[in-house]
Amino acid sequence: MAESLTAGRLAAALADAPGAGTTFVGGVVAYATRLKTTLLHVDVALLSEKGAVNAKVAAQMAQGIRTATGATYGLATTGVAGPAPQDGQPVGTVHIAVATARATTTTQPVAHTRQREGIQHETVLAALQLLHDQLRPDGPAASS
Repeated sequence: MAESLTAGRLAAALADAPGAGTTFVGGVVAYATRLKTTLLHVDVALLSEKGAVNAKVAAQMAQGIRTATGATYGLATTGVAGPAPQDGQPVGTVHIAVATARATTTTQPVAHTRQREGIQHETVLAALQLLHDQLRPDGPAASS
């Protein structure tokens, strides 16, 4: 798991789940943009051109953490929790990505608040939902 705007909240949510020690490998809080390049191998040119608040950045963060940890899934968050805009993006802009060996999926959930803590909380929930959807793409398994 690689997170920026959620600042460790996503890791805490994953680690709090019963049995997390058997599935949660770990992660990186890359709050500073330079850590996105040095630790997660996000393309410097992409960051220079688009800034850190971008769907492609989220995708590369998810791919980078997956590679760095050897995990099956890489999950990443980036965005603007405020109080001010960043990289030309308004407060509440969020990008989330999940990477697997076959594909990387991104989403841009809409924040329903402009409060920093609320944006971070909603982002954690949206990231967990995206991961859940990748784990169970067709919904709950049918009983036979």
